[in-house]
Amino acid sequence: MSARHDPVLVEEVLRFLRNGPGLYLDATLGEGGHAEALLEAEPEARLFGSDRDPDAVASAGERLRRFGGRVTVVHATFREIPARAAAFGERPFTGALFDLGLSSRQIDEPERGMSFQREGPLDLRMDPSRGEPAWRRLAQASEPELARALAEHGDLPQGRRLARAILTAAGTGDLPTTRALAELVDRVLGGRPHPRRTARVFQALRMWINEEAGELEGALAWLPDLIRPGGVVVTLAYHSGEDRRIKQELRGRSQAPSRRVHRLLPQRPPEGPWLELTHRVVTPPAREIDANPRARSARLRAFRRKPT
Repeated sequence: MSARHDPVLVEEVLRFLRNGPGLYLDATLGEGGHAEALLEAEPEARLFGSDRDPDAVASAGERLRRFGGRVTVVHATFREIPARAAAFGERPFTGALFDLGLSSRQIDEPERGMSFQREGPLDLRMDPSRGEPAWRRLAQASEPELARALAEHGDLPQGRRLARAILTAAGTGDLPTTRALAELVDRVLGGRPHPRRTARVFQALRMWINEEAGELEGALAWLPDLIRPGGVVVTLAYHSGEDRRIKQELRGRSQAPSRRVHRLLPQRPPEGPWLELTHRVVTPPAREIDANPRARSARLRAFRRKPT
Protein backbone atom coordinates (compact mmCIF):
# COMPACT_ATOMS: atom_id res chain seq x y z
CA MET A 1 0.00 0.00 0.00
CA SER A 2 1.42 3.39 -1.01
CA ALA A 3 1.43 6.43 1.21
CA ARG A 4 -1.27 9.00 0.62
CA HIS A 5 -0.36 11.35 -2.19
CA ASP A 6 0.62 14.88 -1.19
CA PRO A 7 -1.18 17.34 -3.50
CA VAL A 8 1.14 19.91 -5.05
CA LEU A 9 0.94 23.68 -4.48
CA VAL A 10 -2.33 23.45 -2.54
CA GLU A 11 -2.26 27.02 -1.20
CA GLU A 12 -1.43 28.45 -4.60
CA VAL A 13 -4.11 26.36 -6.35
CA LEU A 14 -6.76 27.59 -3.90
CA ARG A 15 -5.62 31.21 -4.19
CA PHE A 16 -6.48 31.18 -7.89
CA LEU A 17 -9.21 28.53 -8.08
CA ARG A 18 -11.53 29.75 -5.31
CA ASN A 19 -14.18 31.77 -7.08
CA GLY A 20 -17.14 31.82 -4.73
CA PRO A 21 -20.14 29.47 -4.65
CA GLY A 22 -20.71 27.33 -7.71
CA LEU A 23 -19.80 24.12 -9.48
CA TYR A 24 -16.11 23.23 -9.82
CA LEU A 25 -14.43 20.64 -12.02
CA ASP A 26 -11.47 18.59 -10.85
CA ALA A 27 -10.55 16.80 -14.07
CA THR A 28 -7.72 14.82 -12.47
CA LEU A 29 -8.98 13.77 -9.06
CA GLY A 30 -6.08 11.50 -8.17
CA GLU A 31 -6.54 10.78 -4.48
CA GLY A 32 -8.74 13.83 -3.96
CA GLY A 33 -6.31 16.10 -2.10
CA HIS A 34 -6.96 19.29 -4.07
CA ALA A 35 -10.70 18.58 -4.21
CA GLU A 36 -10.89 18.07 -0.44
CA ALA A 37 -9.00 21.32 0.20
CA LEU A 38 -11.33 23.25 -2.12
CA LEU A 39 -14.52 21.86 -0.57
CA GLU A 40 -13.27 22.71 2.91
CA ALA A 41 -12.23 26.23 1.95
CA GLU A 42 -15.35 27.03 -0.10
CA PRO A 43 -18.39 25.78 1.89
CA GLU A 44 -20.89 26.56 -0.88
CA ALA A 45 -18.86 24.91 -3.62
CA ARG A 46 -20.00 21.76 -5.38
CA LEU A 47 -17.57 19.46 -7.18
CA PHE A 48 -17.73 17.41 -10.36
CA GLY A 49 -14.65 15.20 -10.09
CA SER A 50 -13.25 12.97 -12.80
CA ASP A 51 -10.29 10.68 -13.39
CA ARG A 52 -9.39 8.15 -16.08
CA ASP A 53 -7.84 5.82 -13.46
CA PRO A 54 -10.57 3.64 -11.88
CA ASP A 55 -8.49 3.14 -8.73
CA ALA A 56 -8.24 6.92 -8.31
CA VAL A 57 -12.00 7.27 -8.77
CA ALA A 58 -12.60 4.74 -5.99
CA SER A 59 -9.99 6.24 -3.65
CA ALA A 60 -11.09 9.85 -4.15
CA GLY A 61 -14.75 8.91 -3.91
CA GLU A 62 -14.13 7.38 -0.49
CA ARG A 63 -12.09 10.37 0.68
CA LEU A 64 -14.77 12.83 -0.41
CA ARG A 65 -17.75 10.81 0.82
CA ARG A 66 -18.15 13.04 3.87
CA PHE A 67 -19.18 15.96 1.61
CA GLY A 68 -22.30 14.08 0.55
CA GLY A 69 -24.37 15.54 -2.26
CA ARG A 70 -21.87 18.32 -2.88
CA VAL A 71 -19.70 15.85 -4.82
CA THR A 72 -20.18 13.85 -8.03
CA VAL A 73 -17.34 11.51 -9.06
CA VAL A 74 -17.08 9.88 -12.49
CA HIS A 75 -14.66 7.71 -14.43
CA ALA A 76 -13.76 9.55 -17.65
CA THR A 77 -10.94 10.79 -19.86
CA PHE A 78 -10.64 14.50 -20.67
CA ARG A 79 -12.42 13.96 -23.98
CA GLU A 80 -15.33 12.27 -22.22
CA ILE A 81 -15.90 14.93 -19.54
CA PRO A 82 -18.36 17.14 -21.49
CA ALA A 83 -20.73 14.25 -22.20
CA ARG A 84 -20.48 12.90 -18.65
CA ALA A 85 -21.10 16.36 -17.15
CA ALA A 86 -24.09 16.90 -19.44
CA ALA A 87 -25.55 13.54 -18.42
CA PHE A 88 -25.53 14.73 -14.80
CA GLY A 89 -26.80 18.19 -15.75
CA GLU A 90 -23.54 19.63 -14.41
CA ARG A 91 -22.45 22.73 -16.36
CA PRO A 92 -21.13 25.36 -16.72
CA PHE A 93 -18.23 25.37 -14.26
CA THR A 94 -17.21 28.18 -11.93
CA GLY A 95 -13.66 26.82 -11.83
CA ALA A 96 -11.64 23.90 -13.16
CA LEU A 97 -8.40 22.21 -12.12
CA PHE A 98 -6.15 20.07 -14.32
CA ASP A 99 -3.28 18.43 -12.42
CA LEU A 100 -1.41 16.55 -15.15
CA GLY A 101 0.98 14.67 -12.87
CA LEU A 102 1.00 11.12 -11.56
CA SER A 103 -0.14 10.20 -8.08
CA SER A 104 2.06 8.38 -5.59
CA ARG A 105 -0.33 5.43 -5.86
CA GLN A 106 0.36 5.09 -9.59
CA ILE A 107 4.12 5.40 -9.14
CA ASP A 108 4.49 3.21 -6.07
CA GLU A 109 2.38 0.21 -7.10
CA PRO A 110 4.73 -2.06 -9.12
CA GLU A 111 1.92 -3.70 -11.09
CA ARG A 112 1.18 -0.36 -12.78
CA GLY A 113 4.64 -0.37 -14.39
CA MET A 114 5.02 3.40 -14.11
CA SER A 115 8.44 3.51 -12.44
CA PHE A 116 11.79 1.94 -13.33
CA GLN A 117 12.67 1.99 -9.63
CA ARG A 118 10.24 -0.86 -8.93
CA GLU A 119 10.19 -4.18 -10.74
CA GLY A 120 6.84 -4.83 -12.40
CA PRO A 121 5.19 -5.56 -15.73
CA LEU A 122 5.80 -2.90 -18.37
CA ASP A 123 2.22 -1.63 -18.45
CA LEU A 124 2.18 2.20 -18.14
CA ARG A 125 -1.59 2.56 -18.65
CA MET A 126 -3.40 5.17 -16.59
CA ASP A 127 -6.53 3.05 -16.97
CA PRO A 128 -5.66 -0.66 -16.83
CA SER A 129 -9.20 -1.54 -17.95
CA ARG A 130 -8.68 -0.02 -21.42
CA GLY A 131 -6.22 -0.51 -24.25
CA GLU A 132 -3.09 -2.62 -24.24
CA PRO A 133 -0.07 -2.61 -21.90
CA ALA A 134 3.14 -1.03 -23.13
CA TRP A 135 4.97 -4.30 -23.73
CA ARG A 136 2.26 -5.37 -26.17
CA ARG A 137 1.88 -1.97 -27.88
CA LEU A 138 5.63 -1.78 -28.40
CA ALA A 139 5.64 -5.10 -30.21
CA GLN A 140 3.31 -3.56 -32.81
CA ALA A 141 4.68 0.01 -33.08
CA SER A 142 6.71 1.48 -35.94
CA GLU A 143 10.15 2.99 -35.49
CA PRO A 144 9.19 6.50 -36.73
CA GLU A 145 6.16 6.57 -34.40
CA LEU A 146 8.17 5.56 -31.34
CA ALA A 147 11.14 7.79 -32.17
CA ARG A 148 8.79 10.75 -32.49
CA ALA A 149 7.21 9.96 -29.10
CA LEU A 150 10.61 9.71 -27.40
CA ALA A 151 11.71 13.03 -28.91
CA GLU A 152 8.49 14.95 -28.24
CA HIS A 153 7.64 13.62 -24.78
CA GLY A 154 11.09 12.78 -23.42
CA ASP A 155 13.38 15.35 -25.07
CA LEU A 156 15.70 12.47 -26.00
CA PRO A 157 18.13 13.42 -28.80
CA GLN A 158 19.03 9.79 -29.50
CA GLY A 159 15.41 8.78 -29.85
CA ARG A 160 15.68 6.91 -33.15
CA ARG A 161 18.51 4.63 -32.01
CA LEU A 162 16.73 3.94 -28.75
CA ALA A 163 13.41 3.34 -30.53
CA ARG A 164 15.05 0.75 -32.79
CA ALA A 165 16.49 -1.12 -29.80
CA ILE A 166 13.23 -0.99 -27.85
CA LEU A 167 11.22 -2.33 -30.78
CA THR A 168 13.71 -5.13 -31.41
CA ALA A 169 13.55 -6.24 -27.78
CA ALA A 170 9.76 -5.94 -27.62
CA GLY A 171 9.37 -7.91 -30.85
CA THR A 172 11.29 -10.86 -29.41
CA GLY A 173 9.51 -10.75 -26.05
CA ASP A 174 12.58 -9.46 -24.21
CA LEU A 175 10.91 -6.37 -22.74
CA PRO A 176 8.27 -7.67 -20.31
CA THR A 177 9.24 -5.65 -17.22
CA THR A 178 10.21 -2.19 -16.09
CA ARG A 179 13.67 -3.40 -15.11
CA ALA A 180 14.25 -4.89 -18.57
CA LEU A 181 13.47 -1.51 -20.16
CA ALA A 182 15.68 0.40 -17.71
CA GLU A 183 18.61 -1.95 -18.38
CA LEU A 184 18.11 -1.65 -22.13
CA VAL A 185 18.16 2.18 -21.91
CA ASP A 186 21.48 2.06 -20.04
CA ARG A 187 22.99 -0.36 -22.58
CA VAL A 188 21.89 1.58 -25.65
CA LEU A 189 22.67 5.10 -24.47
CA GLY A 190 25.87 4.09 -22.68
CA GLY A 191 27.73 5.67 -19.82
CA ARG A 192 26.88 5.28 -16.18
CA PRO A 193 23.24 4.64 -15.20
CA HIS A 194 21.41 7.94 -15.43
CA PRO A 195 18.11 7.92 -13.47
CA ARG A 196 16.79 11.19 -14.93
CA ARG A 197 17.45 9.98 -18.48
CA THR A 198 15.66 6.71 -17.75
CA ALA A 199 12.79 8.61 -16.13
CA ARG A 200 12.38 10.63 -19.34
CA VAL A 201 12.09 7.41 -21.35
CA PHE A 202 9.36 6.11 -19.03
CA GLN A 203 7.60 9.49 -19.14
CA ALA A 204 7.67 9.55 -22.94
CA LEU A 205 6.31 6.02 -23.25
CA ARG A 206 3.59 6.69 -20.68
CA MET A 207 2.44 9.83 -22.49
CA TRP A 208 2.43 7.93 -25.79
CA ILE A 209 0.59 4.87 -24.44
CA ASN A 210 -2.10 7.03 -22.84
CA GLU A 211 -2.37 9.55 -25.71
CA GLU A 212 -1.94 12.31 -23.15
CA ALA A 213 -1.16 15.03 -25.70
CA GLY A 214 -4.38 14.28 -27.58
CA GLU A 215 -6.39 14.24 -24.35
CA LEU A 216 -4.99 17.64 -23.37
CA GLU A 217 -5.83 19.03 -26.83
CA GLY A 218 -9.39 17.78 -26.40
CA ALA A 219 -9.75 19.51 -23.05
CA LEU A 220 -8.33 22.80 -24.34
CA ALA A 221 -10.87 22.68 -27.17
CA TRP A 222 -13.97 22.32 -24.97
CA LEU A 223 -12.87 24.51 -22.05
CA PRO A 224 -14.31 27.81 -23.40
CA ASP A 225 -17.75 26.22 -23.71
CA LEU A 226 -17.84 24.64 -20.24
CA ILE A 227 -16.38 27.47 -18.14
CA ARG A 228 -18.80 30.29 -17.36
CA PRO A 229 -17.78 33.93 -17.95
CA GLY A 230 -15.62 34.92 -14.99
CA GLY A 231 -14.75 31.28 -14.30
CA VAL A 232 -11.18 30.22 -13.55
CA VAL A 233 -8.96 27.45 -14.92
CA VAL A 234 -5.86 26.31 -13.02
CA THR A 235 -3.35 23.92 -14.61
CA LEU A 236 -0.45 22.01 -13.09
CA ALA A 237 1.94 20.65 -15.71
CA TYR A 238 5.08 18.60 -15.13
CA HIS A 239 6.32 18.38 -18.72
CA SER A 240 7.62 21.37 -20.65
CA GLY A 241 5.63 20.43 -23.76
CA GLU A 242 2.34 20.30 -21.87
CA ASP A 243 3.04 23.59 -20.12
CA ARG A 244 3.96 25.22 -23.43
CA ARG A 245 0.79 23.95 -25.11
CA ILE A 246 -1.41 25.27 -22.28
CA LYS A 247 0.33 28.65 -22.38
CA GLN A 248 -0.02 28.94 -26.15
CA GLU A 249 -3.70 27.99 -26.22
CA LEU A 250 -4.97 29.96 -23.25
CA ARG A 251 -2.85 33.05 -23.80
CA GLY A 252 -4.14 33.32 -27.36
CA ARG A 253 -2.38 32.76 -30.63
CA SER A 254 -1.63 36.38 -31.52
CA GLN A 255 2.04 37.17 -31.98
CA ALA A 256 3.63 40.10 -30.21
CA PRO A 257 4.38 42.95 -32.65
CA SER A 258 7.97 43.88 -33.40
CA ARG A 259 9.54 46.55 -31.21
CA ARG A 260 9.31 49.07 -34.05
CA VAL A 261 5.62 48.36 -34.71
CA HIS A 262 4.92 48.24 -30.97
CA ARG A 263 5.98 51.91 -30.69
CA LEU A 264 3.59 52.90 -33.45
CA LEU A 265 0.50 50.91 -32.48
CA PRO A 266 -1.47 50.78 -29.23
CA GLN A 267 -1.06 47.50 -27.39
CA ARG A 268 -3.99 45.16 -27.96
CA PRO A 269 -5.13 42.46 -25.57
CA PRO A 270 -4.39 38.86 -26.60
CA GLU A 271 -6.89 37.09 -28.80
CA GLY A 272 -9.10 34.43 -27.32
CA PRO A 273 -11.50 34.14 -24.40
CA TRP A 274 -8.95 34.01 -21.55
CA LEU A 275 -7.28 36.54 -19.27
CA GLU A 276 -4.04 35.26 -17.76
CA LEU A 277 -3.86 35.53 -13.97
CA THR A 278 -0.32 34.19 -13.62
CA HIS A 279 1.90 36.38 -15.76
CA ARG A 280 4.82 34.21 -14.69
CA VAL A 281 4.67 30.49 -14.06
CA VAL A 282 4.28 29.50 -10.38
CA THR A 283 6.62 26.79 -9.06
CA PRO A 284 6.84 25.07 -5.66
CA PRO A 285 8.90 26.73 -2.93
CA ALA A 286 12.01 24.99 -1.64
CA ARG A 287 10.27 23.85 1.55
CA GLU A 288 7.63 21.99 -0.44
CA ILE A 289 10.22 20.33 -2.68
CA ASP A 290 12.14 19.23 0.42
CA ALA A 291 8.99 17.66 1.86
CA ASN A 292 7.76 16.25 -1.49
CA PRO A 293 10.56 15.91 -4.11
CA ARG A 294 8.02 14.81 -6.74
CA ALA A 295 6.69 18.39 -6.76
CA ARG A 296 9.97 19.71 -8.19
CA SER A 297 8.88 19.98 -11.83
CA ALA A 298 5.37 21.37 -11.22
CA ARG A 299 4.39 24.49 -13.18
CA LEU A 300 1.14 26.25 -12.24
CA ARG A 301 -0.76 28.64 -14.51
CA ALA A 302 -4.20 30.23 -14.02
CA PHE A 303 -6.62 31.90 -16.42
CA ARG A 304 -10.00 33.62 -16.12
CA ARG A 305 -12.77 33.32 -18.71
CA LYS A 306 -13.49 36.77 -20.13
CA PRO A 307 -17.03 38.13 -19.98
CA THR A 308 -18.97 37.45 -23.16
